[in-house]
Order: sequence, then C-alpha cells, then structure tokens
Amino acid sequence: MVENTYTGTILRVDLSSRQLTREMVEEEVMRKYVGGSGLGAKYLYENVPPGIKWNDPENIVFFGTGPLGGTIGGTGAFSVVTKGPQTNGAVSTQANGFFGTFLLFSGFHGIVVQGVADDWVYLYIHDGIGELRDARHLVGKDTMETGELIGKELGLGKHQVSIFSIGPAGENLVRFACIAGDRGHVAAHGGAGAVMGSKKLKAVVSKRSQGQLYIISKEAVRSIGNEILENIKNHPTVTTFLWGTSLLFPLYLTRGLLPIKNLTASDFQNADKFGGRYLRPRLEMKRSPCWACQLHHCHIVKIVEGPYAGYMAEEPDYEDMAALGSLIGQTDPQAVIVLNDLNDRLGMDVNEIGWLLAMLMECYARGIITKKDTDGIDFTWGNVEAVKAVLPKIAKREGFGNILAEGTMHTATLIGGEAPDIGVYLQTGAAPRSHDHRVRWVEMLDVATSSTSTIDSANAATPPQLFGIEPLTAPFSPYEVARVVAGTKGRRAFEDSLVICSFTCRGSSNKLLTDCLNAVTGWDWEPGEVSRFGHMLSNLLRCFDLRHGRDIKKESLSPRYSSTPACGPAEGKSASLGWKQMIDNLYDSMGWDKKSGIPLPETLRKVGLDWVIKDMYP
Repeated sequence: MVENTYTGTILRVDLSSRQLTREMVEEEVMRKYVGGSGLGAKYLYENVPPGIKWNDPENIVFFGTGPLGGTIGGTGAFSVVTKGPQTNGAVSTQANGFFGTFLLFSGFHGIVVQGVADDWVYLYIHDGIGELRDARHLVGKDTMETGELIGKELGLGKHQVSIFSIGPAGENLVRFACIAGDRGHVAAHGGAGAVMGSKKLKAVVSKRSQGQLYIISKEAVRSIGNEILENIKNHPTVTTFLWGTSLLFPLYLTRGLLPIKNLTASDFQNADKFGGRYLRPRLEMKRSPCWACQLHHCHIVKIVEGPYAGYMAEEPDYEDMAALGSLIGQTDPQAVIVLNDLNDRLGMDVNEIGWLLAMLMECYARGIITKKDTDGIDFTWGNVEAVKAVLPKIAKREGFGNILAEGTMHTATLIGGEAPDIGVYLQTGAAPRSHDHRVRWVEMLDVATSSTSTIDSANAATPPQLFGIEPLTAPFSPYEVARVVAGTKGRRAFEDSLVICSFTCRGSSNKLLTDCLNAVTGWDWEPGEVSRFGHMLSNLLRCFDLRHGRDIKKESLSPRYSSTPACGPAEGKSASLGWKQMIDNLYDSMGWDKKSGIPLPETLRKVGLDWVIKDMYP
C-alpha cells in the first residue's frame, strides 16, 4: 500500500467575533469519518451539547466535501450537517453542483460555522482563504437573485464560482427552509436554511481557485469512474442517464408509489406527460450538468407553448413533479416547472411543501378550513394560482403563511380537528419524500427511525445483494423489512461522506466505491467496512438525537401516512398493524435497547464509538 498523508483542513468561522481560523484533521480521523456527512456528524456531536437549541449561537453548521470530491462524475457535491428546527435533532443533507469541488480547490475539506453575525454577511472562500463580506444588500433577495448579484459583485461567471444561499424562507426562519445554489441544486431536508438564517449567514461562496486535488492513482480513479458510469448507463430499472428522474413519474404510478391527492386517490390523469420521454421533446433543453457529470439529468428548460411560454427554469426532478403535481391534484407538468422554480427561489424544501399543500387542499375540500382561514386563497385541488399566492406568504411568514411556515405536522396541530389525521408526516416532525411509502415499507421504516428523518439506508433502486445482503423476499413482512433496513442502513451515509451523487453510483457495489476511495487516498478500505461505517454514523447521530431529547415513541407515522391502500400492490395492507413488530425487529438487528432505543454498549464498541458510551451510560 502506498504511504500517504491524507489529512483534512477545516475552516472555522465564528460569526460572533468574525474570527476565521484553520484546523487540521489527522489522517486517522479522516479515515474513520471519511468526510462529508461522516466528518460533519463528528463535529456536530462534539460541538453541540444537549440543551443547545437549533437557533442557539452555539449550534454549528458544517459544510463538508469528501475524498472523492472533484475526481469523477457527480463529485462536486457537499453535505450540510447541523441541528435543525423540524425535529430538534440532527440534520444531514446533501446538494450537488460544484461547491464541494471548488472548496477542495481552495484547500478545505470542510467549514464549521458557529455564532451569530451582528448583521447579514456571506462567507467567501477563495485561493486558500476565507472572508466574511457584507450581505445587507442581499436581504429579501431570492436564491437566484442572490447568486447573480454575488457573481457580479465578485466579477465571476457561472463556472468560476459556486454560490449557495438562503432565500426569504431562511431569513424568516421557516422550519423547512433549504439552501439552494448552482442553478437549482438544493440541500433540502431538515431546515438547514433556517439555521443559516438564525446566524444571519445569507450565503456560502466558493471560487474555482487553482489548487490541486489529492489523488494517489489518477489512472485507477479514471478507470473506476468509467466503470461507475457504465453501471448507471445500463441500470435495469431507472434509465436516469438518458431521461432524468422525471422518468419515475409514470413508472411509479404503475407500481403504486406515486402519491396522489394526499394519498386519497390511486389514479392520475396525464401521468405520462410528466415523464421525461414525453415532456423533454416539448421543451427547449440546455444541459446544465454538475461537476464532470455525463448523465443527461440536469437541464435548464424553456417552455415553448401554452400559458407559460417563454418561462425558463431548472428542469424539475421526480420529487418536484410529484410534490407540485400528483400530490396536490395538479395535472399540468409545465405548471410544475413554474411552481418549482418559485419554491426554489424562495428557498423551501419541495417535499415538505407538497405534503403541506396537499393536507391544506383536503382540509379545504372537507370544510375544515375556509377562505376566512386562508386569507381568501381558494385551496381547491390543483389550483396553481393558489399555490403561487401562498408560497411567498409562507416564505415571508405573512398572515396564514406564518402558520404554514411551521411545517405539515405543526400546522396540522394548529388547525386542529381532523387535520392531524389527514396530514402525512413523521411524528418526529418532518414530512417524508414525495413517494407513497405505503407500498415501500422498507423506506417507511427507514425514515421513521433515521436520525435525520430522511433516507438513511441504501437507495431502493440499488439491489441489496450488491453489498452482501439477501434481497427482500416479502415487502410487507415485519421481519423481512427490518432485516433489509438494518442490513443496508448507512449506505447512503457512506455516499454522502465520500461525497458522490447517489444517482451517479446507483448500481455500483461497495467494492467499486471502496476501490475508488483507496485509489484517491492510498487507504486500504475493504467492502465490508462500508456497512460498519454506515452503522457507526447511524448510531452516532442516533446518540446525538437521544441526548437532545428524541422520544422513541415518536418513531412512528401519522394516521394517513400509515393508512391502508384501497387498491394496488399494497391493497388491504397497513404498516400500522405490524409497526411495533417492525420496530422491535429493527432494534434487535441494529443492537438497540428495546425500552430506551439507546444503542447497546457492545453495539457502540463494535462500530468504533467507544468514546460515546460514557455519554449514553453515565
């Protein structure tokens, strides 16, 4: 094995004192926590003790890239780790684009932001240094405007700088505010944008400097990158390479996975028109790929006909299409382009927005809320103008929007009556992704028990056997579901720590990813270590959440989320009936105490978290 010195450089930013300092992360720590989400979780646990609220100056926001950053397609990504407002627990979310690679070019593996600025600022990283700049003139600007204004201010074009910012939603501490940049890429989940807002940090900016990437064997990395690319080109179930993720829309309808009208319907008009094969030929398309990515995924599109002719925006992904289409009973895919662009500019998680609007529209249809409650907005199913009207009100916390800014679960509680039974959400506080999980219990159990309230195990389109787990044989068996969740838990965390886009490595085995990691760093990772790493990260974040007050009784679903489908593949099956058994089976498989939910001491030792035991078992 080649001798190496793969260390990490972290930029610490104290907004309160406006001090910026460097610190080195030793190779042993880098190997254990890898980068991205892994390293961020370590910093979160060590720097944010119990009792610190999400909007406390002592909370941190960690922006981290990983060892694969800038090496092969889809590695311009970065992770954001913090304590968030939706669950009052850990947040780990990823965005693609260029920021991660540009950060590495400036010599940094991560940024730790703490404190609160006395007035609005943005952080500018360039040529191996960081500086805080005045952002008062950017207050109230949307994420797209912010990027354009900062680019002009710095005299840098699109591919010379990466800018991720918060919109009005983050400024106004909307619980599900996101961080958006690089023309439509979003760190969406958990409310990280609200944490930035609480710190008066409008944007993080990274210039494409002249630094060199650390790579032990460029030839090996190039060869592995080509193999990973071929895997996604030939993926048997999702041809994202050619058609993007919107291809999933009509496919999911046939499989019962498409959420329709807040899970009250099973059929959706115009489903084929939402798919890339139909929609793309009817738009003007211009590729807008992430760093070195060859997938035909990201595009800037122009609508050429109909009421929105001439409108230009980022092409929506599947989750955007579902959230602002079928979920709210809206049947015009071109309207989704417009609505999604508005939502991204305002800076809000589209998944939470979709479930929130769907709940409101059902409540409105059933007379639970009226125009008197909604500031006169007509929340009939699929009403595009109503959505246009309410999104800015939520982002600015104006009128009825101030209630909605609390998210689906909290809004349901504030509305009262039947609303808590109608809304789709996790009892921990966040809404799921825009899928009908009543057909996919593996993902349902995964997100409910995840410390970040989103997908933690392997992507559903990646066969478990690729990393040594027997495939799911009975999708509605409490034992089988728990076995597969436990066996694949943390694969996504490994990808987010490398950092590589999950779409580009879909269908790639653990061995291929560890071979690439070793080729970059000179380390000696074995494929089996991926599972250990994933479980380590899952357990570390779980311990963080439990110390910060997570109630394991809330690792459950709202009544509508766990309801029984009337037709389709899951007809007559309800996860709620076997939920206790699924939870018990998962706790057994993960090595968690059934009464407290705390990882057992032997579990923590097994995954290398001996140093956490004293906190959990004082």
